[in-house]
Amino acid sequence: MPIPRRDNGFIHAASSEITPRAVYEGRRDLIKLMAGGAVGAALATWAARDAGAEAARPGKLAALAGGKSAVAGANTMEKVTDYKDASTYNNYYEFGVDKADPARNAHTLKTTPWTVEVEGLVNKPGKFGIEDLIKLSAQEERIYRLRCVEGWSMVIPWVGYSLAELLKRVEPQGSAKYVEFVTLADKKTMPFVGSAVLDWPYTEGLRMDEAMHPLTLLTFGMYGEVLPNQNGAPVRLVVPWKYGFKSAKSIVKIRLTDKEPGTAWNKAAKQEYGFYSNVNPNVDHPRWSQATERRIGEDGLFAKKRKTLMFNGYEAQVASLYAGMDLKKFY
Repeated sequence: MPIPRRDNGFIHAASSEITPRAVYEGRRDLIKLMAGGAVGAALATWAARDAGAEAARPGKLAALAGGKSAVAGANTMEKVTDYKDASTYNNYYEFGVDKADPARNAHTLKTTPWTVEVEGLVNKPGKFGIEDLIKLSAQEERIYRLRCVEGWSMVIPWVGYSLAELLKRVEPQGSAKYVEFVTLADKKTMPFVGSAVLDWPYTEGLRMDEAMHPLTLLTFGMYGEVLPNQNGAPVRLVVPWKYGFKSAKSIVKIRLTDKEPGTAWNKAAKQEYGFYSNVNPNVDHPRWSQATERRIGEDGLFAKKRKTLMFNGYEAQVASLYAGMDLKKFY
């Protein structure tokens, strides 16, 4: 969610570039085992240890466990980004424009009490307390790729359920074509609300079929715990085949409408941020190539950029939503 910067968003905290001693020594021991021919069992142990480390709770916030998801594409097998990186390298402009600002400043956000109002073209509008929303459907863990338009990416285990579960409860009317998401804009607790960067409150939108797609996640947690404030507590959206700014944080209102809603970055720079903003390696942003990406946590001296996948790797699940569309025109 980007404004022009001298570093183009590609400079990451130096601490993440230093390999921990335990990891370095473990790799060195593995190389010795490989040379001695004992690699089979060692690799199994190594893989099991890494998998266990990735699944462990950070122990920072209240637990929020999610069951295994049966949704196609819901669990990538790629290495999960370290919780420290995912919770300290963020775009959340209500708390500042630097990547480290949200983690520094978001402690002022008050997440209780919290309600989300659902209104517009629905038969059963209403207000939902956060406690009721959490209980509305079974929580699932979804391990999704996250791709920022600035050219960096992560892999994050989110906890939530398909947004469709909530939308079905409010009974969308046949005339509903789009879903608008309105986020909190509280100058008392969000120090950068009112700045000239964007038109506040931050708003986002999806076409109805995108919102109803099972991969579109109404999200309450990550890494087995409730969301940190800087990651959009207490409830946010995660749409894994779109650039990260499409996933609205700290949602307070969901509105169903028959007209395409204005969205924050589209209103700020229409020629740079289209309504759809699907991850597309063939359509560059004016300041950032979309052909490749830098995976956070893989920025050592010899790390290579990854090739960006169409629809962020979810092409099999979502390409049919855009059949016949010119994806360069509808970017």
